[in-house]
This record gives sequence, structure tokens and C-alpha cells, in this order.
Amino acid sequence: MGMSTPEGNASPSTTGHTGLPGPRREETLTLPPTTVPTGPGDGDITDGLEEAYWSVYDGAAAKSTVGEVLVRLPRIVRQIGRLAWQADRPATAAVVVLQLASAAMSAFGLVASVAVLHELFGQGPTPDKVRNAVPQILLVVGFLSARALLEAGVAIAQARVTPKIRTALECDFLRLTAHVRLEVVDNADWHDDAYRASDRGLFYARQIVGQVVSLASALLGLIGTAGVLASLHPALLPLLLLSVLPVGAAAVRTARARFHSFKRWNALQRRVRVFSWLLLERDAAAELRSDTAQNAILDEHRRLTDRIAEEDTHLGVSSAVLTLGGRALGGVGTGVTYVALGAMLIAGWLPLAAGAGAVLAIQTGQTALTRFVDVAHLVYEHAMWVDDLLQFQERCRGLQPRRCGVPAPTAVTTLTLDNVGFTYPGKETPALRGVSMTLRGGQTVAFVGVNGSGKSTCSRLIAGLYEAGEGTVRWDGVDVRDMDAESLQSRVATVLQDPVHFPFSALANLTISRGTLTEADPQRAWEAAVASGADRVIAGLPDTWEAVLSKRFRGGQELSAGQWAKIAVARGLYKNAPVLLLDEPTASMDPKAEHDVYQAVLRGKRREDQITVLISHRLASVVECDQIYVFDGGRITEAGSHRSLMELGGAYAEMFTLQAAAYRS
Repeated sequence: MGMSTPEGNASPSTTGHTGLPGPRREETLTLPPTTVPTGPGDGDITDGLEEAYWSVYDGAAAKSTVGEVLVRLPRIVRQIGRLAWQADRPATAAVVVLQLASAAMSAFGLVASVAVLHELFGQGPTPDKVRNAVPQILLVVGFLSARALLEAGVAIAQARVTPKIRTALECDFLRLTAHVRLEVVDNADWHDDAYRASDRGLFYARQIVGQVVSLASALLGLIGTAGVLASLHPALLPLLLLSVLPVGAAAVRTARARFHSFKRWNALQRRVRVFSWLLLERDAAAELRSDTAQNAILDEHRRLTDRIAEEDTHLGVSSAVLTLGGRALGGVGTGVTYVALGAMLIAGWLPLAAGAGAVLAIQTGQTALTRFVDVAHLVYEHAMWVDDLLQFQERCRGLQPRRCGVPAPTAVTTLTLDNVGFTYPGKETPALRGVSMTLRGGQTVAFVGVNGSGKSTCSRLIAGLYEAGEGTVRWDGVDVRDMDAESLQSRVATVLQDPVHFPFSALANLTISRGTLTEADPQRAWEAAVASGADRVIAGLPDTWEAVLSKRFRGGQELSAGQWAKIAVARGLYKNAPVLLLDEPTASMDPKAEHDVYQAVLRGKRREDQITVLISHRLASVVECDQIYVFDGGRITEAGSHRSLMELGGAYAEMFTLQAAAYRS
């Protein structure tokens, strides 16, 4: 049934201007509904959000057959064992040896328990039976005590090796991702892979060692139980399988049901997090209160949490039913086992004491198998995340910048771009085409042009952050492809429009440009701060140079966008590199602060041989540059001084005239 519109049934396209401020234009949008959809209704709750990166392997074991799980488990155990061995060989060896010894103690304890039953069910007066059983009982106690001590040893050794595995993986992960080439970081798929590896792979790497130990413990327990039964009578082995397989099948079904229920629950939980973040995030706090939107978001949050409660109840009930069914199947299997045992006792195939021992062993085997199935599912699923992490790290090793070649010079006389072209990965249109220029030491040049014309891309090629797809970039005649990439990057200071707000002290925000947080050159820091105007920012902080520039820390200070811009310029000046790139660094500054910064860059104290590149849309700031390059469509369309470009009457003259006219009017 359609919804009527105001002004009768007229559509917005026929009602003309609505009275809202703004220019008149042809209306193409129909009126919205009276109720606002915030998420999925009562239908499929898994359709509301895109599949998260971390859900790739969730429930993998639940969706695999038992055979697939069993086939992959040995490779998984070897892989985790290799990681543990690399992290701490003595602790890993201790875990293996102590775990085997603990399993042996369990088996010996079971054998001793059978001996106790043999004594108790043997012939003779009851007091004699008890006295004869005392040594065997003490032996059982000894084996169980030894097993407890060995398991404590396993836990201690595991506590040593587990954190080392995560630390080694995390450090390796961060080292590799922090150094991959910039064009890789620009790829959204790489980001998904990186966050998936970090969020899930590193998380499960910490847990999986303990899970593999539990898996081995359960498996060794099963083997020990089977060995004890085989020693009593070979026919008892099929009875063990008969009694434990129904329990194992029930455990598999329960695990799969948990996954499918969790998938529904998780879709809701992800939506709840969205609303929780809105209520908690500092960035949203001001607008949330200005719009008095808190109650609307709280109501939606409550609606979703009510549905989560319903799903929790559904999960609990279904788990209880499945558990009941599993126990019923297990009871049938156990009943058949006991009937078979009784038949063996009546037939004289098995003495009474051995029959009692078989019951005890079968119960132990059931417990071990149930634990094995549960842990095997976890190991199988979590190992996929760890494997995903390791594969991601291996890919990152192939995406590192050049680690060889000659070091970049500490000073540069000429920096030449010869017919340079560059296309971003995944794009068809080149960002740069046929760009050629020569920059000389001590020169100040400017890149101007409309957004997307190639100015910033060109500056990043100069900085060694991107590698030209065509043509060459040379420093004093040496192709940058023959230089060590990080050495080249260390010779360029880059100041961006949106600088990083490092949550460090004011001084560390400058020294980080030279790759250190702990060592400073006081004179250089002071000069950089004065030249950029950051001296007044820092002087106004409670702890001046030592003030932490982040409200996330107690006593931390918050800076405005303009103040951060001054800190960023000071950081670039502090680096004192042979090449200084300023990419719209003053966009958030007031006019006086912007003027002061450019005067410091153009006329202030700096390296006499430094090549300075300014990228700006405010053309008044580039008038005094030695050379101005005008970019359009990835090409250089004009080049020259301000005076020569104005006389040319081309695109630069037009842009400058338009900006100047705005100020005159």
C-alpha cells in the first residue's frame, strides 16, 4: 500500500521548491518512508552487514566432515610444534616429555586400579582382600600423584612457551607489515588481510598451544585406555568403540549446533557493537548530545539486546536437547557394552575383576574421547587462523622494499625525473604520465593543480614511497631503483595535510622524524619549533616539551588541527633532510600562521642545499618559489616562475586571478 505525500498525492518532483535554503534544481528523489529502517527486521538477521574479515574461518570445523578434521590434525600439530620449538626449545621439549610421562602415569594408574579390583573381587575373607589390596591402592595413589605433578610441570612449561610464541609472531607480524611498500598499504584487500591476521591469528596463536597439549593429552589417554583393555581381553576393544562412538557423534553434533546458533547470535552482536560505539566514542559525543540522539540509539540498542537474549535462550534450550540426545545415545551404547561384558563374564571369557576393570577403562575412554572431539574442533578451526597469519606474513616478505643497493646520498645536487609514469594498483588510468623535471639543491619549487592532477603522487615518487612504473627518478644521476629504499626515504622529510597525531610527548613528536623516541638534539628541536610556530604551542602546554599530546593518557593534552599542523611542520624541519616535501601542510592554519610557516620555509634558516617542494591550492603561498609546475591529468602542462606563468596566461594565471579576485571582492 503506497504512502501519500504532502500537498495531496504530488511527488516531490512536481511540488517545486521546498523552502529549504539552497539553489533550486530539478527534484529526482521521492519522499522517504515515515519509519526509519536501522537494520534487519524479523527475517534473516545475517543479511544486515557485510561478512566481517574475521568470519572467514569461524565454524570451519563445524562445516567440515570428521574425516577432513582428522586428516588435517597431524599437519596442524606439526606446525604448532614447529612454532613452539622455535620460540623455546627447552620448554617445548619439557612439554612433550612431561605429557608423555603423564599419559604413562594415567595408564599405569588404570592398570593398578584393575589390580585393586582383582584383589577385592578375589577369593578369601573380606579383611584379607582389603589388606592384600592396600599395596595396589598405594600404587594407584602414587601414580595419580605423579600424574598430577607431571601435569603441573606441563602447565609450567606451557606457560613459558605460549607467550613467547605470540610475542615472536606479533613482533614478526608488525615488523613485516610496518615495512611493506606504500602501494600495498593503499590496497583495501591487504588491510582486511592484515587486520584478520592481527585480530584472529595472533589471538588464537596464544590459545592454540594449550589446546594442542589438551588434544595430545586426550589422545594419549585414549591410547592408554585401549592398551589396558587389550591387555585384559582383545574383544574389549570393539566394546570401547561401541561405547564411545555415540558420545563422540553427539559431541560433534553439539559443536556444529553451537556454531550455527552463534552465527545468528553474532550477526546481532555486531549490530549492538555499532550502537555501543556510537554511545561511547568521543568523536561522536558532541553531535550526539547536540541532536539529543542518545535515547533513540539506546532504544535501538535495547531492541537488539532483547533479540540477543532470545537467541541465548534458544541456544541454551537446543544445547540441552542435543546433550540429552547425546547422553541417551551414549547410554544405549554403554548399555550394549555392559550386556556384552555380562555375556563374556557368563561365558567365562573374562574374570569378574577384569570385567570391573573394563567398566572403569571404558568410562575413562568415554571421557577422553569427548574431550578429544571438543578440543579437535577448536584446534582445527583455530589453526586455520594461525595458518592464515603465517601465510600473510609470508606474503609480506615478498612485499618489502629493496633492502640492498647503495645508500642514498646525505646531500643531493640534482634530482631528476625523466618521462616518469605511475599507475595505482587496481586502476586503469595512470596517475602520472610523461613527467619530467630537474630539481636542484637550494631550490624551492611548487606543485599546483586541481585535485587528482598528480601533485601528491609525484611527491611520493620523489620521496621513494612509490616506485615509478615508467621512466626513471635519479638522485645525482643514480637511479633510485639501485638505492636501498629505506635509506632513500630517510633522506626525505614529508609534511602532510593530515599529519599523524602521535600519542607521544611534544619533543618525541619531533624526534620521531629521525627514527627515535628517546634521543633529541635540543638546539635543532628549538629552531624547528620556532621556525614552524610550534614554539608557542609547546610553550602553552603544562609540561612544555614533555607534555603528552593525547587525551587517551592521564594528563594528556589535546591540540587543535592548526596546532597539529605546526607540530608536523616542526617535525619535518627537525629531520633536516636534503629534500623537504610539504603537501598542503597549512590547510588548517589561520592566515597569519600560514604566512609565518611559508616565510620560514622560503626565507628562514634551513639547509642551503635543501630541495623544498611545496604543494598548495593557495597560490599566494607559492609566488616566491623558484619554479612552479602546473599539473593536470597526471601531466605537467606548465612550468616556470610566477611572473613567467602569469605572462603566459594559461591555467596557472587563470587560477591565480580567480583566487585574487575573491579577495578583492
